[in-house]
Amino acid sequence: MDASGVRERATELPREPGVYQFLADDTVLYVGKAVDLRSRVRSYADPRSDRIRRMVRRAERVDFAVTDTETQALLLEANLIKRHQPKYNVRLKDDKSYPLVQLTDHPVPRIEVTRDPEEGSTVFGPYTDKGRVDVVVKALRETYGVRGCSDHKYSGRDRPCLDYEMGLCTAPCTGEISEETYREDANSVVRFFEGETGVLADPLRRAMEEAAQNQEFERAANLRDKLDAVESFHSGGGEAVSGRSHEREVDVLGAAIEGDTATVARLHSERGQLVDRSRHRLQAPEGEDRVAEVLAAFIPQYYAERRLPDALLLSERPDDGELFAWLEAEGVAVRVPGTGREAKLVELALKNARRGPARGDELGALADALGIPRPTRIEGFDVSHAQGKAVVGSDVCFVDGGGGAGQNSRGAIAEKADYRRKKLPDRNDDYANMRELIRWRAQRAVEGRDDRPDPDLLLIDGGDGQLGAAQDALREAGWDVPVVALAKDEELVIADSGVYNWPNDAPHLHVLQRVRDEAHRFAVSYHQTLRDDVRTVLDDVPGVGPTTRRNLLRRFGSVDNVRTASADDLRDVPGVGEKTATALKQRLSGREDLA
Repeated sequence: MDASGVRERATELPREPGVYQFLADDTVLYVGKAVDLRSRVRSYADPRSDRIRRMVRRAERVDFAVTDTETQALLLEANLIKRHQPKYNVRLKDDKSYPLVQLTDHPVPRIEVTRDPEEGSTVFGPYTDKGRVDVVVKALRETYGVRGCSDHKYSGRDRPCLDYEMGLCTAPCTGEISEETYREDANSVVRFFEGETGVLADPLRRAMEEAAQNQEFERAANLRDKLDAVESFHSGGGEAVSGRSHEREVDVLGAAIEGDTATVARLHSERGQLVDRSRHRLQAPEGEDRVAEVLAAFIPQYYAERRLPDALLLSERPDDGELFAWLEAEGVAVRVPGTGREAKLVELALKNARRGPARGDELGALADALGIPRPTRIEGFDVSHAQGKAVVGSDVCFVDGGGGAGQNSRGAIAEKADYRRKKLPDRNDDYANMRELIRWRAQRAVEGRDDRPDPDLLLIDGGDGQLGAAQDALREAGWDVPVVALAKDEELVIADSGVYNWPNDAPHLHVLQRVRDEAHRFAVSYHQTLRDDVRTVLDDVPGVGPTTRRNLLRRFGSVDNVRTASADDLRDVPGVGEKTATALKQRLSGREDLA
């Protein structure tokens, strides 16, 4: 749009509060709020920055929605930005829930790390370091034998599963432990999460010392690492983050900007004790007073769907009357402290925010190599099938792990809660299958049916053909996301900007390889599940259940090969004993129609 087009469109808008959107085709480029829609949109005829000027040139039309109040406009703007992730807004890129630990509401409760706890469960968290949570949960299972299986797998068992053999479960399902004794162990787990660290630390320490005395040094080292994770699990935040306050919940926000990336660090305090920390990245705005603008964008986007704290402590005060009117109406005190304990909290938040990307930043290196903004969310795709049968697609997700400089950098880490998989039509056409998979993902995003944030980069497992198919699907759906492919044979990265042959030790190549390999693994795993779930004559053999059937097919590849296998070879398969091997030979011999 040019200046005259913007002015002409503005005359058609009402002089009321609301939200406006600049669009190109059906892609939302920018979302804004206004007290007076007509006046605000008219101001875009003379844009205030190069970024907004580029947006206006690209836009083809302006849409709007009227609200009753300025506060409604503020919240609607935040929700639209979170939904559409417009390219030209200051937007919260990695908005996601954090992991919780739940003990289910069951006579024999199971323990699970989840982001979506079941109703009635006993829930602990949230926690920002999922890796540490996983270590602690595994240590608890090894110590107290609390089950991790689903209720479906728990019911109706006649023998313990592999977790029992590995020492991760005491097998209450088959009566290896009484329910009363099991519940006592589950109560010990609850006591640990309520802060009684010694419930787990003491047995780990005894086991570590015993392993060291027996010169089992590798096991002792492993136990030491678990003990470190356990002892730091409930650690506090130091002098600045302890104390008492009449305000039950306080959030402290500090923002820092490096280049075109802004980071907001959030510290959450309850009754004077710091209980949670998180960091969030946004696109940095242009112009002066950028930190205040970042905070003004972050607060409504983050809290629109979360409970507000009693108070917000900020590193700078945003110049946004609608924002403060909303916070005041919700009873939230807002302060920018200058001295005292609250100022120490703000300084701690700023230190966290300034831990921006530096040396060892593989995602920054990837951005530089491809000439794109630094990606904080990458989705990888692959297709798996067997000669056109049981065709499936995988969609895995890696997010910025929040790494800082040097060896503290975590780079891109798998976000398994955001993995998805798709059953595709049976056909032996890799390009058509990839096109179908990407079209499915893109359409869900464009139509707002996918509950995940949009990625910054798509990675396709394949070469030119798969990349072209993916690009066709993106164009058809109208989804504007950068996409590259990584071919397996020569590890060449293929993009619109060219073909890259990066050194084998390049960190930006390594991050793409991790995403590609995980997409391949996830696709193959799903394909094998579908392939193995096809009913065969093996199901009719006494002693052969679903697990043994899968083991037989994985070992021999087909029913025909099982039929011709020797009894000795059959007995080598897990779950096949003498009687089952004999039954297989008797049932399959002479039956030529069973393949």
